[in-house]
This record gives sequence, C-alpha cells and structure tokens, in this order.
Amino acid sequence: MSLPETLARLDIQMPPFEPGHVWLAGAGPGHLAGLTLEVVSALGQADAIVYDALVDAAVLKAGPQAQAHYVGKRAGQPSASQTFINELIVKLAGENKRVLRLKGGDPNVFGRGGEEAAALTAAGIPFRFLPGVTSAFGALAAAGMPATLRGVNKAIILATGHGIDDQDHLDWASLARTGQPLVVYMGMSNLPIIAAGLRDGGLAATTPVAVIQGATTVKERLLISDLARVEADVRAAGIVPPALIVVGEIVLQRYALGSLMREVILP
Repeated sequence: MSLPETLARLDIQMPPFEPGHVWLAGAGPGHLAGLTLEVVSALGQADAIVYDALVDAAVLKAGPQAQAHYVGKRAGQPSASQTFINELIVKLAGENKRVLRLKGGDPNVFGRGGEEAAALTAAGIPFRFLPGVTSAFGALAAAGMPATLRGVNKAIILATGHGIDDQDHLDWASLARTGQPLVVYMGMSNLPIIAAGLRDGGLAATTPVAVIQGATTVKERLLISDLARVEADVRAAGIVPPALIVVGEIVLQRYALGSLMREVILP
C-alpha cells in the first residue's frame, strides 16, 4: 500500500494554523522520512517558511504556497544573526502571515527555539512548538547504535560543543566522570578540547568514539575511532560539519547487535 493510501486510512485531526501565529518546528535529522505528520500539515498551511541550513530544501515542496526565507547558519561563513531571525519572524507574523519557523532536528534541543519563543512573547505573537526527531537520536538509529541499552548505560548526555564565545566551554572532565555516553552537537571545531577534557576526567584513550556526518542524508558518513586517535582520524577522513560526536560504549553496540546493519564505516 502506498504512503498516500496509508495516510488516507488515518483519521488525523490537526490544529488549524491561524494567521499571525508562529509555529517553531523541527524537521528531524535530515531525511524527509523524519518529518512528523504535524510538521507536514503545517508546511501545507504556512504563508511563510523561515528555514535553517540543516533543513533539506526538498521539504519546501510540501509548502509551495509559502514564501521561503533561508536563514541558515554555518560556522566560519556569513550567516543570519539570531537577532535578524527573531526580527524576521516577528515582522512576518505582524503582517498576519502564518509563519513556520523550521529547524533541523528539534527546535528545543540546541535549536534556539526558546530564544525565538521569548522574542515572540515579548512582541505579543502567539506561538506553538512542533517537536522533531532530534539529530542525536536520528543519527544513532541510522548508525545502528542504541541510545540506551540495559547493562550498558543508565543515562545519555546531550551536550553542545559550541558555547557563546571561545571561553564558554563545558566541564568535560565532570561529564566524563558520570560514566554515561555523550553525544556532542556542534563540537567539531572544539574536538581537541573535548577529547582532552574527557581524558582528563578519567576516560581511557581507548574509549570508543563515533563521528557521524550528515546523519540520515545521502551525505551520511560514519567514522569509528577512539579518544586517542579521533582528531587525527577526522582530519585524515575529511569529516566536516554538520557532524555529531558520540563517546562511549554504545558506539560498539552496532557490532554486538549483528552484522546486518548497512556498513558505512570509513577505513
């Protein structure tokens, strides 16, 4: 049965997208299959779509009636400021448009959804959050790594490797001492600091590390390494952002769980 036929069998009641409202939505980790039905419905109702660099441009085909506003950010490249984005969504809503603010992953997991909600609140603009599959869990699933597994971990830590400025770093040593696996967003430029901090916290040099680039997309690449070698291996392989860094024993579970998972490991 085709996807349209399957959807037609569901009695899905979606809330109406009112003019002058902003919906802060997550587009999932990259592949179109990661979109929720609620986000697909919003795409079809929106008058304006304000979208990020991590959102597949093919997503916009679901909302051909909407004005598209690209506000992508890339480290080291000219990018829209957060102030500009806040002002843009307030302005569009003030024009009585249905504004869909579309972000990669989930808007509230290192997506600045809260900051944009605060700007909308200050301007008196009604808004909703539409959750998405956050990149960490999408990437782990695509790579065959369970986020949690009984007997392996009791928690998982999601962290950002990019602070407000060059001095704004997490206490990586303290995170290492939890003994729980770690998924780092936006950490590639600070990989040496992160790896050193985790070793300072007691993690062995042989602790497994995965670096997942372009998770769930056609550009996906997966590198398996360890804390001692990951910096050199990333350079040799040419892995570039956007990429997630996964540290801990869950990395090796892709082997323990069987050999039928598609193989994308680099030499």
